[in-house]
Amino acid sequence: MSVGSVQLAEPGVLSLAGILDYRSGPGLRKQGGSLIASSKAAALVLDFSAVEQSSSVGLSLLLAFIRDAQAAGKSCEVRGMPHGMREIAEVYGLDDILKLQ
Repeated sequence: MSVGSVQLAEPGVLSLAGILDYRSGPGLRKQGGSLIASSKAAALVLDFSAVEQSSSVGLSLLLAFIRDAQAAGKSCEVRGMPHGMREIAEVYGLDDILKLQ
């Protein structure tokens, strides 16, 4: 398993990978917020397809990145949410907000 990471994989695609937990969360939050603010794209895709493992920290990062995108006037779409994160979102009633299907 690899340490969590976040990067602009291509214009408008913020890609998260590795393990999202309490150790990696604060750094990823800061780095992801900066990447969103610096992105020139009008719309962002938050791509979680390379996430190996996530606690509720992954869901917290997702919500924070959506807020960052909205504050920057960008629309946002989620791709590749891991099953565990999806289950946590459903328990907290976030499936409608996140447009989970």
